[in-house]
Amino acid sequence: MTNTAQAGATTAPAAGPRRRTKKQEPAPTGADRIPRPSQGWYRDKVTGQKLRRVTTILEQGCSKGDALTIWAGNITAETAMAHLPQLVAASRRPEDRAEMTTWLKRAHMRKKDERKDVGSAVHELIEAHVLGEPVPFELVNNPELTPFLRHFHRFVEEWQVTFEASEMVVGSFEQGYAGTLDYLLRSPILASIYDLPEDFLFMGDTKTGGELDVKGVYPEAALQMAAYRNARVAWLRDGSTVPMPATYSTGVVLHLRPEGYRLIPVTCDDDVYRAFLVIQQAAEWTSGLSKKVIRPALTLPAITEERAA
Repeated sequence: MTNTAQAGATTAPAAGPRRRTKKQEPAPTGADRIPRPSQGWYRDKVTGQKLRRVTTILEQGCSKGDALTIWAGNITAETAMAHLPQLVAASRRPEDRAEMTTWLKRAHMRKKDERKDVGSAVHELIEAHVLGEPVPFELVNNPELTPFLRHFHRFVEEWQVTFEASEMVVGSFEQGYAGTLDYLLRSPILASIYDLPEDFLFMGDTKTGGELDVKGVYPEAALQMAAYRNARVAWLRDGSTVPMPATYSTGVVLHLRPEGYRLIPVTCDDDVYRAFLVIQQAAEWTSGLSKKVIRPALTLPAITEERAA
């Protein structure tokens, strides 16, 4: 190969200041190629493209209405009644009153964090089961998590479930989003309900909130599953990519609680996906353009004598 810099030069170039070049990062290999979530985004480590996280899209673009306000108010009221003597005692001292008020204001945030911790631990237990890996010692010996795992095993046995994938990152470069689905599953019993071949693939998700006989699975689950179902690419554990496998237009949410479980069918068809794309646009408004449309207040222009005349 000809070195063009040498072949075209007859005299040495004048010395000048050296330009400091940015150190080139090595190309990711293996599992390092799988995008990881960070601050509401997934970044494809090969192309550098950023994909908005599906759960972030739903948080920013999907209104919860009054439900979240009512829930937070209920948690605050229950916490206050459960700690009434401490509240009364604190009310007599200004410094204690301020501290207790702050503590009470954050009651719903503490409850949310507790539920999130339990949900994350349960997902970790399920992933270990699906992959046939040892369950972390601190989880398998946690009495709070034992009933969740027991009912999950019941679900697998009773519905004759086999798993195709777990905690798999999927995304759409065309629509600019990505997320991590809980699992893909097969169940001959589930397939028979929808008159499908035994090995038909279903989208699956696990929710651990709410109460078993009340709420716990919300409409946002359908939007999330529709987004994953319509992803174009999926990352395998070795970092390679494959087209997103086709799944049925109804997914299932395993509502898992210490007292038992429910299997909830969730529609995630093309109509739901179109709704998700609208919500994605709303999220872009909330996180972007909405922050630029309100301008500083105007001041009345000064009126000079010349203009007044």
